[in-house]
Amino acid sequence: MNRHEFLRELHKASANRNYLEIGVNDGRSLALSRVPSIAIDPAFKVVTEVRNDVHLVKATSDDFFKRNNPLAHLRSGRHPLRNLRRGRKPFGYWRRTTLDLSFIDGMHLFEYALRDFINVEKHSDWASVIVFDDMLPRSVDEAARDRHTKYWTGDVYKVVEILNRYRPDLVTVLVDTQPTGQLVVFGADHTNTVLSDKYDEIIAEFEVPDPQKVPEAILERVQAVKPETLTRADFWRPLVRARNLGLGRSRGWKPLSTALGQITGGR
Repeated sequence: MNRHEFLRELHKASANRNYLEIGVNDGRSLALSRVPSIAIDPAFKVVTEVRNDVHLVKATSDDFFKRNNPLAHLRSGRHPLRNLRRGRKPFGYWRRTTLDLSFIDGMHLFEYALRDFINVEKHSDWASVIVFDDMLPRSVDEAARDRHTKYWTGDVYKVVEILNRYRPDLVTVLVDTQPTGQLVVFGADHTNTVLSDKYDEIIAEFEVPDPQKVPEAILERVQAVKPETLTRADFWRPLVRARNLGLGRSRGWKPLSTALGQITGGR
C-alpha cells in the first residue's frame, strides 16, 4: 500500500471531522480530504482537483502557528444565532477546536518535523490521529540532512526515537507503506510541554553531520506494521464514538492504548 492509499484509508477509519496538512506540494494528499481542511506550505503548487472546504496557507508552518487563532477556519459550527434559526445547537461555536487528523510532511529535517508535532499537539487531544511521512528511509544516503539523492527522506526518522524517549505516554506506530513509510501517533496531550521544554537538549543530541547513523531497525522496517493491520483494527469504531461524544482522556485513552499495544506488541 502506498502513502496516499494509506491516507485514504485513515480518512475512512478515523471518520475525521477536520484535517490539517503540513507540506502540500502538488495537492495529491490534500485531495483525499472531504472535510473542512487547512493546508500549509510556503511554496505549494496544487495541480490536483481538491473537493473540500480548504484554507490554503502560503507560509511556513512555524509562522502559521504563531497566528492568533490559527484554526479559525475549522471552528466548530456557524455563528450561534444562525444555528438557532436553523434549529441547530449553538454551542459548537464556543468549543475548543481540536484536530481530528493531521499529516506532517513538511521540511525533511527532524527539528522541523518535531516543531510541527509540538504545534499540532497543542490543538489535538487523546483521540486525535497524527501522521508523519517519510519515516522509513531505504538507505543512509536517502536519510542525509544535506540532500544529494533524487528521493529524499532526510533525518525525520529520528522523531521516532525522540517521541519514544521523551513522550512514553504516547503510542507510536510505524507503518510499512511505500515508498518510505509513515508514523502514526496516538494519545496527544495539549497540556504536555516536555518536548518544548527539552527542545534545545534534543537538538544538541540529535543534530549531527552526515552521514547519519540510521538504525538497522529503521532501514529493515523491523517494527513496522502492515498498513492493513492498522486501518482494519477494531479500535476505530469505539475511538470515533468516544471522540464524537466528547469523552475525556480519563475514560477513553486506556482502552485505546491497550488495543494499540496488541498491534505493536507493546513497543
